[in-house]
Amino acid sequence: MPLLVAAGHHVIGTTRSPTKAAAIAAQGAAPVLVDVFDADALLRVVQAAKPRLIMHQLTDLPSAPGTPDYETGLDRNARLRIDGTRNLVAAAKAAGVKRLIAQSIAFVYAPGDCLRVESDPLDLAATGARRRTVQGVQALEEATLEMPEGIVLRYGLLYGPDTWFERDKRGAPGLHVDAAAHAALLALGKAKRGIYNVAEDDGAVSSEKAKRDFGFDAGFRLKS
Repeated sequence: MPLLVAAGHHVIGTTRSPTKAAAIAAQGAAPVLVDVFDADALLRVVQAAKPRLIMHQLTDLPSAPGTPDYETGLDRNARLRIDGTRNLVAAAKAAGVKRLIAQSIAFVYAPGDCLRVESDPLDLAATGARRRTVQGVQALEEATLEMPEGIVLRYGLLYGPDTWFERDKRGAPGLHVDAAAHAALLALGKAKRGIYNVAEDDGAVSSEKAKRDFGFDAGFRLKS
């Protein structure tokens, strides 16, 4: 949100939590309380906002890997990606919005020995918790690409300030949270309809398409 505001955009940020509304306002955006599972309320909010585009960064993972509530969080997050995205896309279509940018993940490709590119298959044969995650990702991406200008950003594993891994990179493919935010800003105006890997060059996935189309830079960091 700070990057969008600094670039001159009027930003409306949604949250289900009244306590988080103040944080959105502090970053220069206009907070709106809405639950994406309430399709009717979401439709009213989107129509009232009359946005030129929608940026879908919704997640529901309050607990880190290895903690007691993490598995339950994965189920909630999968539901958010499936039902929440479907409601958001329906609201966007009804409001006449054409461009939607959605956060996905770059670590659910089917196993393989080579550098993964956007056209490679997802791990649809996965089992257990990973299966739920892959199904959620698949639903999110399919719904997003129903939009005339649907753009999917497959982020690497996030690390950096205010993440579960503030200092150390979590694994491959990795992505610093600052670079992830910057990629979303760049994609806003320059990305083409389709899917993009957005991650560091650590041997897991190729982000050449994002570099070429909208100048993604994995080394970007916010000034402290």
